[in-house]
Amino acid sequence: MPSRKSMSYKAILTVSVLALALAACGKGGDQQGGPGGPGGQKGQVTVVTLKPETITLTRELPGRTSASLIAEVRPQVNGIVEKRLFTEGGLVRAGQPLYQLDDKTYAADLETARATLARGEAALNSARLNARRSSDLVKIDAVSKQDDETAVATLKQSQADVSAGRASVQSASVILGRARITSPIGGRIGKSAVTQGALVTANQAEPLAVVQQLDPVHVDISQSSAELLALRKQIAAGTLTEATTPVTILLEDGSKYPIEGKLAFSEVTVDEGTGSFLLRVVVPNPDNILMPGMYVRALVGTGVRQNALLVPQQGISRDPKGAATAMVVNAKGQVEPREVQVSQAIGDKWLVEGGLKAGDKVIVEGLQKIGPGMPVDATEKGAAPAKPAAAAAAPKQ
Repeated sequence: MPSRKSMSYKAILTVSVLALALAACGKGGDQQGGPGGPGGQKGQVTVVTLKPETITLTRELPGRTSASLIAEVRPQVNGIVEKRLFTEGGLVRAGQPLYQLDDKTYAADLETARATLARGEAALNSARLNARRSSDLVKIDAVSKQDDETAVATLKQSQADVSAGRASVQSASVILGRARITSPIGGRIGKSAVTQGALVTANQAEPLAVVQQLDPVHVDISQSSAELLALRKQIAAGTLTEATTPVTILLEDGSKYPIEGKLAFSEVTVDEGTGSFLLRVVVPNPDNILMPGMYVRALVGTGVRQNALLVPQQGISRDPKGAATAMVVNAKGQVEPREVQVSQAIGDKWLVEGGLKAGDKVIVEGLQKIGPGMPVDATEKGAAPAKPAAAAAAPKQ
């Protein structure tokens, strides 16, 4: 009679055999599905349908900022600096006093000129009276004609002396005013090159200070002459139209400057050493964020293209030789590889030059699970996901 332990072992073995048989039946049923992925199921991919659109092509160019106006402050007369009348690094107005020189000598020269003028005016008054009397007396032959002519000449000489005296007063007044050095423009002033007590000379080589107008600022950028020629050819062929969009400035840390600039002019000559020419952009700078000498990048509009096609960058792959390819879903719902030509990146997309057309469905997600000719179920990127089917009722036991 078999033992209880051997009967338990036989029961466990029987259950295991049945479980393996059921699993084999299940696998066989799965393998009877249609063609496609594992188990006959279609691959699930996400696509982007290409649509024509109007875009503005831009070019990112490096540049440097510079002040729109620069004035080097120099003395126009000799003298000792008595006072500095500004705060270094601060804002100054046009005509604001910056330095006061010792002006005692110039003030004395002005007083001398005024005294000379007063003496000349007195002589002129006397000569005028003499000439008037002489003209009356010559009519009655009380004085000779020669004496009358001498009186008239003396009057004219006195008038000339007075004119010269007035010019001397004006000149001395101008020189005295130059002892008080003022700012020629408004802007931000830098450090002072001299201190109180320093001797300065007229038109010296070293400026006393530099004033720079920083609102607006200039951004000088360089563009290749070859790019300019290619752009002009495309505009002439009708592929592009000239862009008039504002210029976007990117700072050194990659952030975008909040105010857009305007292209002012382009240089008429090409630099022989670099093969590039200068473009100047005028940028408002009310908060003085941009300082002279900063390195920036400028996004300059080069042209407007109609009916352009843009494909997401994740939908383009490249082989070891650099050729670009894309996977599209054709009219049969199958994966079809395409060789494409792209020119430049616009944001997170490539500009298509050939190989794709409007209406093509480019696969951007699920590329790792598909292959050429494989049937797939495509979902448009950004579309709402389909609702899952209702669960089947559980079979009765």
